[in-house]
Amino acid sequence: MNTDRGGDEPSVVGGDVVLLAFTRALRAAGVPVTHDRAHGFLAAAALLGVDDQRGTYLAGRATLCAGPDDLERYDQVFTAFFGRDGLPRPRPAQSEGVPGFSGLPESDGSGAGETAEEELVRARASDAEVLRHRDVATLSAAEKHRLAGMFATLRPRPPVRRTARHQRWHRGQVDAPRTLRASLRRMGEPAEIEWRRRGVRPRRVVLLVDVSGSMSGYADALLRLAHRFTQVGLERRGVVETFTVGTRLTHLTRAMRIRDPERALVAAGETVPDWSGGTRLGETLRFFLDRWGQRGMARGAVVVVFSDGWERGDPTLLGEQMARLRRVAHRVVWVNPHRGKAGYEPVQQGVLAALPHCDDFVAGHSLAAFAELSEVISRA
Repeated sequence: MNTDRGGDEPSVVGGDVVLLAFTRALRAAGVPVTHDRAHGFLAAAALLGVDDQRGTYLAGRATLCAGPDDLERYDQVFTAFFGRDGLPRPRPAQSEGVPGFSGLPESDGSGAGETAEEELVRARASDAEVLRHRDVATLSAAEKHRLAGMFATLRPRPPVRRTARHQRWHRGQVDAPRTLRASLRRMGEPAEIEWRRRGVRPRRVVLLVDVSGSMSGYADALLRLAHRFTQVGLERRGVVETFTVGTRLTHLTRAMRIRDPERALVAAGETVPDWSGGTRLGETLRFFLDRWGQRGMARGAVVVVFSDGWERGDPTLLGEQMARLRRVAHRVVWVNPHRGKAGYEPVQQGVLAALPHCDDFVAGHSLAAFAELSEVISRA
């Protein structure tokens, strides 16, 4: 298939006219059809043959749809455009001097190109939104690279707790001592009433990230999320502690405090010895509570466990340690990457043992799910 005009628009001959009109109808229906996808669709349809209705249908689904949300609209537009009896017959090839249909207009200096440019901008924004909802374990290397830059858009707010000390405020409780001192400075004359409230400070957050083999597709994204939580915590004087769990427990807080995320992940990779190994959640959780948690790190903290619940050890031990963790922590959140998938049922022994002792059971498979998790933690 030939291209002209600098590669911005495919030349239209024969059945290409119909196919380009179809891509324009899809764009009008809300499917983000870009120039590159239109080129890919025409090339795929040419290989399969324009007269092959099923081949053209499958070629369009494979090249024009950016995500699951586009499939239903694609089917509706395809049925409305081509009907149920088959594709329309392709028209004869046009001569070079006859202007043909173009679903991808080029700029001619009159402002018509601005519409196409606006459509491209909307398409890119839509692509980013689709990527936010994609399962991170299914992304290609290029998509993971794009997603890594999007973690900077997350702005988690650390949870807060009330302190014993009071602070001045514009409403709340009457601050009797300060009000009395102000009156004495006026020689007993009535003074303006002073108010106070209980002070607040960030609550500690503890992240336990499963890096076993079954979680290998999510480990990179989860550590980037832990890095983001740590950096925001440092900005707002909060405390975020990060551990990895697998066949052993590894303390990663020092690596997560490195400002650059790529350097932080390299440091984490050099620190963790059990990447993609087995899962002994019960044993590692007991070790965490014995050495760090019960002594103060988990006491009054929000503890977040990232795991799919595939436990190689005794699930009874995991249930006992989760009950022990629940007694000392302020709130326990279990994040399962499969929780947000259609048809998921918590049937794993580890999940069944842990759920009775969790305050929240949330999804953790996409950037959008991570944003929702941030809200859950901030409200804890």
